[in-house]
Amino acid sequence: MTVIQPGGIKNVPDGFSGKVKWESPSNIALVKYWGKTGNQIPANPSISFTLKESKTKTQIEYTKRKEISDKPHVRFFFEGKEAGQFGEKTFLFLKKVDIYFPFLSELELTIDTENTFPHSSGIASSASGMSAMALGLMSIEKKLNPEMSEHYFYQKASFIARLGSGSACRSVYGGLTTWGESSLSNSSNEIAIPLTDTHPVFDDFQDTILLIERGQKEVSSTVGHGLMHTNPYAKTRFAQAQDNTTQLNEILKSGNLEEFGALVESEALTLHGMMMTSTPYFMLMKPNTVAVIHDLWAYRKATGNHVYFTLDAGANVHLLYSKSEAEQVLQWIKNELIGYCENKMYICDAVGHGPQAI
Repeated sequence: MTVIQPGGIKNVPDGFSGKVKWESPSNIALVKYWGKTGNQIPANPSISFTLKESKTKTQIEYTKRKEISDKPHVRFFFEGKEAGQFGEKTFLFLKKVDIYFPFLSELELTIDTENTFPHSSGIASSASGMSAMALGLMSIEKKLNPEMSEHYFYQKASFIARLGSGSACRSVYGGLTTWGESSLSNSSNEIAIPLTDTHPVFDDFQDTILLIERGQKEVSSTVGHGLMHTNPYAKTRFAQAQDNTTQLNEILKSGNLEEFGALVESEALTLHGMMMTSTPYFMLMKPNTVAVIHDLWAYRKATGNHVYFTLDAGANVHLLYSKSEAEQVLQWIKNELIGYCENKMYICDAVGHGPQAI
């Protein structure tokens, strides 16, 4: 692994200006990251699918400033409108990473971002947004340093994205990725790495997201991560995640869907179990979340189809299944499950190939 050190290019040439644009997808964890230490360091490893359609598109326009300042100079627009709250978060992120991009003190930035998925829909916009931002900053650095290797470009992008949102480091790569030190080769707490040698069935695995409840969560993920410091089951959970990371890596190579589903569903329920055993305890699942899970178990028993669920830190349900079974599963969703969704809304997505410059 390349070690990312503070410092880098300074002295931006006169007339340096332009714009870069990236689209970067969100991801859904299969082995869950819950709990962190230090500067966005995970307390346990995770494995995730990078999605295909649920993306953030971010354009960064830059020009050399007339006067150098120790503070980033940035204007932030969300879907074409100047956004104060998001802009403040972006400013704090840029301030946090400027030790790795010294040239930022010499630039004026205008950032315009938009999502391809509805706001407050349970898709991790911080993962897609921060990874798109990190990739844009790396593109500016590469314009100043054309000799930069592609390997270093993506490793540093993953490192920088992590500082904005932990799970964002996984969105820098397509397919299946892992983040956090584990038994897997080259694993790291500071960057994500792509998993290779996985079974072809997972190349186009489907993820249909049932929007059980939209809106801001009652307890943020940041607060939930912090509560793991005092959770009496945290140590056992972190050990379990290590074991599950090792096991899932082998399952992903073998393509055994029954073993895949059993582990992934257990991981989802364990995540919410950690929430319910924290002090103070809290619950993000809703009655319709539980109803969907029970209907899924009954459907799977009746049909033998390989469809499984996972949950993020919220009420929405991700249904995971192979593309070969998509027609039948989608018909079942339309016939039986959309009544559980807020305004009958759901999102069809799948494993994607990762971000791209546009």
